[in-house]
Amino acid sequence: MKCFWTALRFSPWLLLGLLLAPLGASATHIVGGELDLQYKSGSTYALTLNLYFDAIYGDPNALDQSLVAGIFAKGTNQRITLVTLPLTSNTFVQYTNPACSSGSLSTRKLVYTKDITLDAATYTNAAGYYVAVERCCRNVSISNIVNPGGAAQAFYLEFPAVVRSGAAFIDSTPRIFPPLGDYACRNELFYYDFGGQDVDGDSLVYDMVTPLNGHATAAVGNTAPTPLGAPYSTVSWNAGLGTANQIPGSPALGIDAHTGRLTVRPRDLGLFVFGVRCSEYRRGVKIGETRRDFQLYVLACPTNVAPKATVRAAGSTVAYRPGRDTLRLLPGGNRCLTIRYTDPDPNSVLTMSARPVNFTTPAVAFTTSTSGTVRTAADTLTATLCFPDCTDTKGKVYLLDIIVADNGCSLPKHDTVRVAFTAALAPNTAPVLTSSFPPAPLPVSDQAPAVVRVALGQRYTATLAGLDADRDALTMTAAGVGFDMAAVGMQFTAQNGAGQANATFSWEPACDAVATAGEDGGLLVRFRLAEAGPCVPVPQERLIRFEVVPAAQEQAFLPPNIITPNGDGQNDYFTMPSLPVDFCDRKFASIKVFSRWGQKVYESDARDFHWGGAGAGGLYYYLVTYTDGRKFKGWVEVVP
Repeated sequence: MKCFWTALRFSPWLLLGLLLAPLGASATHIVGGELDLQYKSGSTYALTLNLYFDAIYGDPNALDQSLVAGIFAKGTNQRITLVTLPLTSNTFVQYTNPACSSGSLSTRKLVYTKDITLDAATYTNAAGYYVAVERCCRNVSISNIVNPGGAAQAFYLEFPAVVRSGAAFIDSTPRIFPPLGDYACRNELFYYDFGGQDVDGDSLVYDMVTPLNGHATAAVGNTAPTPLGAPYSTVSWNAGLGTANQIPGSPALGIDAHTGRLTVRPRDLGLFVFGVRCSEYRRGVKIGETRRDFQLYVLACPTNVAPKATVRAAGSTVAYRPGRDTLRLLPGGNRCLTIRYTDPDPNSVLTMSARPVNFTTPAVAFTTSTSGTVRTAADTLTATLCFPDCTDTKGKVYLLDIIVADNGCSLPKHDTVRVAFTAALAPNTAPVLTSSFPPAPLPVSDQAPAVVRVALGQRYTATLAGLDADRDALTMTAAGVGFDMAAVGMQFTAQNGAGQANATFSWEPACDAVATAGEDGGLLVRFRLAEAGPCVPVPQERLIRFEVVPAAQEQAFLPPNIITPNGDGQNDYFTMPSLPVDFCDRKFASIKVFSRWGQKVYESDARDFHWGGAGAGGLYYYLVTYTDGRKFKGWVEVVP
């Protein structure tokens, strides 16, 4: 799962005061940051520090070209190694709502990253490990901690051993959501969704924590110190503030432990630092955590009244009543809603959206414009929302939130109408597929094909027919399983239509079809009847296995085992009239006859050979070969 964070910056009012204040040598104005460790392959991981920096009032000398990270054993705080992280990216942070941005607010995102090796021979401690980067100093105008200009930051991340129970244990820390350049308004609800996903599927738990100060001090100036091991000191809160009350308000700043939703209705103006921790669990056991501390600026904003939305079902003269009414969408009925929305604040830009609550399948579509500008307080906008005909709640009540939002700063205000509805599908009768192919073997199975044997060079023809009681459009198709039907001479023609489809299959196999069939000797063809129109179509299929057989019927191979060459016209010669017939590349090649001492006494490449013995009685052995490598061996006794 991912942890989502928010990056928040200054207002012009605060910055005006900062313009008049001199910058000290250690006033680096670090805004915040977080560490990230992602698995790549083998023993290689990418270690990254995202550092956020005041681009206007930060000391340019504090833009480090590299920073040093320390990796420590959690159980002993012993340093394992130091890693130099080079600066690889320097970009600006954007606002969630650009219309609320100010040209005097600017934050940079500095990315320091390097691939590291966490080998299985070193990182085996069951207590796990942590990474730390230390830097000074914070913004001097932070209003909720003591001596902010002298307060440092310790960026901190925990990760598990890479081996557990003798097997590799791979883990990537929760990814940090891209920062946002927003601010909060005094006495207005501020919220942001930190919840996300982890690439390993681990469970995440969120809580508020006091930001770490670490060992760095203002005395180090703009020099990034070598990180030391834990324990790390924390920042000192001003009187009346603490971990559970980092930004005072009603409610004070807090985060939902399971969803990661950050909420505060701030009471005071100013710049506030806050800290959030995201812990990851696998099978109920904590395996790591990542921390982020950042800043939220609270200012006095112009009054913004929330918009208002009403919903009406098609043909209804009364508004839908959330919590009391349930829409019942029936086949063939009108499935549209009319939404009317307005805002008492002139020139507000309103946007309409729909969000499923207890289902995931897309179920609605706006058929008219969903955004517009309210010019006056009496101006009302209208949108139409329709449920597709194939929406099916399967007897359950689905909930859909219809949301209208304005473009107020710093965050839009909303009005939500929760619509409860049920929807059913029109019944659909499955089409019927019949054919002149032989029936499928018993027991009937979708994967058990009927077998059709076609003689080489002879034409085989079959017909197929499809019928649908609902008169849905039918389409008949045929496709070879692993081969091209046309390449082996198979022909298929179909006449498709509403409620009815017919097709003809014909084939006159040649030897190239035998080669395509391969050793198993069969060619599978899937015949399919598909219907268009119903929400849940029910296609029908027939799977046929075609086998090519010789044109001449083969006899049972029963070679003689005795001849009496005495001239009486009865059994005077050794012949094999029941030899397997020639079939494409399988042809008679030769026969050889050997004495009991291995001496060849006869050979012929004629299929209708006649051998009258070697002039002496006794036991002889023969070898028959075919061009495809098949061989037949046996013996024959000559009785004079």
